[in-house]
Order: sequence, then structure tokens, then C-alpha cells
Amino acid sequence: MKPLIRKPCVVANWKMQGSFEKIETFLKQLAHNMVDVNQLEIIFCPPSVYIDSVKKLILKNKALHPLKLGIQNTYCEQTGAFTGEISPLMAKEIGCDYGLVGHSERRTLFHEDDTLVARKVLAAYHANLVPILCVGETAKERDEGKTFEVLSRQLEVVFQQLSFEWLQTIIIAYEPVWAIGTGVPLASESVEAVNVYLRDYLARYDEKLKHLVRILYGGSVKGDNAKSFFAMGNVDGALVGNASLQVETFLTICRDAVSIMNQ
Repeated sequence: MKPLIRKPCVVANWKMQGSFEKIETFLKQLAHNMVDVNQLEIIFCPPSVYIDSVKKLILKNKALHPLKLGIQNTYCEQTGAFTGEISPLMAKEIGCDYGLVGHSERRTLFHEDDTLVARKVLAAYHANLVPILCVGETAKERDEGKTFEVLSRQLEVVFQQLSFEWLQTIIIAYEPVWAIGTGVPLASESVEAVNVYLRDYLARYDEKLKHLVRILYGGSVKGDNAKSFFAMGNVDGALVGNASLQVETFLTICRDAVSIMNQ
């Protein structure tokens, strides 16, 4: 049984997809089924232009009140002449409690390096926004046996800047870059091996962190495979991309998380 202090968590990352109409329909359907997943923390990360509207929809529907909001990306400064960027303070003001940081698409498509990711994590904390830190290796790095080396590098530059108070609340999402959106996830046993490594890494900073920090898996998580990841003792939930766009599929993932991780 998992320590009760690590509440299972499933994050829906809609990326640059959807519309207000689709989101409204999704939330209405989700509201009818929230009672089935009330032992789970669900974080919804819609495109940023819809966050304020989503917040209003949540406030109008009591069944949705447990739903938490996250933003897909924020900048490393709180204010300034940075056209097109969104600061963590702005995200917090419109109702976000969480923020994705270092997603593989940000690292690969927008060339965000480890130093910038670390600055974004720090800025998020200063705005009272909990970071969901994404880490993971490319196919080439995995083939070269560098998975743990890459994860250590990505974590080290972040962790060396944070206090224990902040570190204990961070959420880590392990997402092997080569598995995202491909429909070919990493084998659950391999996910568990990586998460064991991550927990041992956390223990180097403080043994308590090993038991406090939630670690999610992301990378082609679907309704028919999520259960295998949740059955692993060191996986606390999932970061879900395409499968979160369909409410029934997403609910299947959420229900599996509840049924397995709260046993």
C-alpha cells in the first residue's frame, strides 16, 4: 500500500488542442462521474486561453470543485517585456495551482535547456504555483544507456536551487521522449525501474523526499495500459496527453488509478 501522504494524481494535458465547446462538454461529462474518482487528485491543463473560462465553469458546478487547474507553460520571470509569455503570477491569479515545466515538447521544439527549466521551476514556486517537472530521455540516449545520466542532469540543476520545503511538494513526471504520442509506451517494469532510481535520487537530498514526492508516468498512457503502470509500487499517477481528450477514456484511466493505487 502506498503511503497515504502521496495522493494518486492524474494530469490531463490537452496541449494545443480543443475548443471552448469541447472543453465545456468534457467538463459536464466529467462532473457526472467525479464521485467515482474522489480519492484521486485530477489536474486539468487546458490551452492557456481557456483557463479563465474553465475556472468559471468549475465554480458554477459543485461536482467539479475538486478539479485542480494547471497551466501548460509559464516563463521564468514574473513581469517584464516578454511578448507572448505568461508569468507564473498571472497563472496563479486566474486560478491555477499547478504548472507543467520542462515538458519534452518545450525542450525539443522550443529548445528549453536545463538551466531555463530550473529558472522556470524557481519562478513557479515564488508565485506559489506547484511545478510538475517533466524529465525523460530521447530514444538515442536510451539506446546509449544514458537514461539515468540524463535524468540526473535534468534533476540536479533544479534540485540544487530548492529548499526541502519546496522539494517535498514538487511533482515529477517521467516521460520518455520517444514514447510520447507514438502509441508505444515504455514497458511497465521499465517504468518501475526508472521510478525506483528517481526515488533513490530523491533520498540523496533527504530520505523523507523518497516517500513524499509524487512521481507520475507520461508517454502514450491509454485506457488499456494505464492499469499496468499504476500497479507498479513507485508510480503515483499519470501525465496523460491524447487519451485525456476523450472523457470516457480519461475516466477509465482515473478509475484504474483509484482502484489500484488506493488498495
